[in-house]
Amino acid sequence: MNQARFRHFGEARREEWALIDDRFRDYVADAPRRVLEHLDRLAGDTHGYPVDRHEHCLQTATRALRDGADEEMVVCALLHDIGDDLAPANHAEIAAAILEPFVDPLNAWMIRHHELFQGYHYRHFFGLDPHARERFRDHPAYARTVRFCDDWDQASFDPDYDTLPLEHFVPMVERVLGRAPYGGLPAILEETDSP
Repeated sequence: MNQARFRHFGEARREEWALIDDRFRDYVADAPRRVLEHLDRLAGDTHGYPVDRHEHCLQTATRALRDGADEEMVVCALLHDIGDDLAPANHAEIAAAILEPFVDPLNAWMIRHHELFQGYHYRHFFGLDPHARERFRDHPAYARTVRFCDDWDQASFDPDYDTLPLEHFVPMVERVLGRAPYGGLPAILEETDSP
């Protein structure tokens, strides 16, 4: 059997779920490639910035790496704006959702909130409070999010910066997104274990 034949879950048999589970695990294992393909979609249009979003992500990761950040943080830096292509208004949520199963919860929080924290550098131009991030001062990820935004993210729009190429980061992405998701994946029961 190469494909399940049920029309609704009530018709599904164990063998069909076993097939789906095998295919799903292959699909999960291929996530790093798909994510990197999506990152490539950020190349091209600068939206008025000095560099396109692809270059910006590479610069942010390069700065994090050169500043001694660990591999997980570098991958977060590389992928922090990956949601821009699909959902510019809430791109941070998209990036955090992609990373969340594979990274420390504090790093996922950092990515989810980086846009607000980044606003420290520009919100005043829009009549908004640049200090809005201060309401999170007591959060355990506050300092790392400030560092991420102040040292790496907001500084990564330099067309003359010596940015590392994507190929440098591919093994890191493969290792981080190749981890078993926190909490693991459910395993199909053996026939003898079925309820």
